[in-house]
Amino acid sequence: MSSISLKDVSAAVMVVLLVCVSECKSMPDPRQREQMLQQELLQQIGGNMELNEAEKRMDSLLYMLKMKEITLSPFPPANHFFKVRHIIQQSPIFKLLQKMPKGAALHIHNSAMVSVDWLLNATYRPNCYICFTWDGSVRFTFSTSTPFPRWGCSFWKRLDILRASLGDVTSFDNSLMRNLTLFTEDPETSYPTQDCIWKRFEKIFIALSGLITYAPVLKDHIYQGLKELYEDNIMYVELRIGQAKAYELDGTTHDRAWTIEVYRNITEQFRANHPDFMGTRVILSAHRSSSVSRVKQAVQEAIEMQRKNPDIVAGFDLVGREDTGGSIWYFRDALSLPSESQLPYFFHAGETDLDGTDVDRNVLDALLFNTSRIGHGFAIVHHPVAKQLSRSRRVAVELCPISNQVLKLVSDLRNHPAAVLMSDGHPMVVSSDDPSLFGTTGLSYDFYEVFVGIGGLSANLGTLKELAINSIRYSSLSAQLQDKAMTVWQEKWNTFIAENS
Repeated sequence: MSSISLKDVSAAVMVVLLVCVSECKSMPDPRQREQMLQQELLQQIGGNMELNEAEKRMDSLLYMLKMKEITLSPFPPANHFFKVRHIIQQSPIFKLLQKMPKGAALHIHNSAMVSVDWLLNATYRPNCYICFTWDGSVRFTFSTSTPFPRWGCSFWKRLDILRASLGDVTSFDNSLMRNLTLFTEDPETSYPTQDCIWKRFEKIFIALSGLITYAPVLKDHIYQGLKELYEDNIMYVELRIGQAKAYELDGTTHDRAWTIEVYRNITEQFRANHPDFMGTRVILSAHRSSSVSRVKQAVQEAIEMQRKNPDIVAGFDLVGREDTGGSIWYFRDALSLPSESQLPYFFHAGETDLDGTDVDRNVLDALLFNTSRIGHGFAIVHHPVAKQLSRSRRVAVELCPISNQVLKLVSDLRNHPAAVLMSDGHPMVVSSDDPSLFGTTGLSYDFYEVFVGIGGLSANLGTLKELAINSIRYSSLSAQLQDKAMTVWQEKWNTFIAENS
């Protein structure tokens, strides 16, 4: 006898329900109501995930913990992350999620992947200079002598000398940290509008650039980023990297090929110390504020880099604020690849609440250009054609809930559009975008917001399990490496369940 899948059963139940809804006139049968509820559960992310007895015990525990969590005041997902981070850190659910093997992190920007404490420590290295610009932001560079005026900086000060002249170094360092992160105790006052917070967001990336593109810092920065992700039980990462060139103390710069080789070497070093880590791949990117010709050059370079380094170069993306940058369609000439090219795209698309604009339509254009995944995809629920194409082609949405909230797309995460996608079993992965800027590390904070807030009480252990599996299956790893990663992940998952159920 052939086996019948849950999907087949689900389809059969739906047929029965449709007949009943159209023909039944009397008091509804409670059994039919139960069938409808069961149909919805089967359809959500994780709904078809079969759990063993130990997993069922863990699922029951999580449900009881979540029932307590929703009585909290303030309820974390309904409030700005910056105001409730300390509450989340004390949550039993969060502590379990920290232990949970989460698979892969597929949407993280390399320049914002480590804790801000580590970035501050990097400013204590020898030959680090700082300047304060007219608009109150900072710039860093490393040099053997006082740097020439640049980046709006006419006066540079060596940091060790500056700190030695101060009476309160701690206060100074705290002010530096505020220049390297968006985190603040009063986010509504500090960032009243999207324009305000995006302006601050971009300034921080500029400040970070001179610090982390210094070659010795870059190498340590990559290793530290992998370490923080690994400590949060992540076993593979895909990083967006920009076009800034790494430099040495004497001012000489390195090309993109050198940088890619550094990522390969540092990853190999990390794997030598952590054999169960599956590796790193990079997604090269250009900024949306660039000209069409500049983006075309970046695409051509990415094609060449990917051809020479297929093991570590995954593809290409456009980064930067969608609302003010060029749309995907605007760059269509630059993005139209020669027929022989195999360069995959991983476009940021739909990170906007401007419904009906060219920016909003990036989700459609990303799919027209055969994107492998959709970064953020906040606007995809407004585009049923894009939603259906994404689903049928198995193009996953990279959900970054804390980023979406901090950048003022949604205030209460229970109202995030991803709730619709989750309930419909849409292809999805969870990631953290820019941990440095949001005062987080790893993925556990974002998993918490997805599990407790966006998924609500319907989200269960099956949801978490499928999201972790998705992160491997929707990665750019080859099918063979995905299978290997799944084997490693399953062993970690079994251990996690055994130790915590």
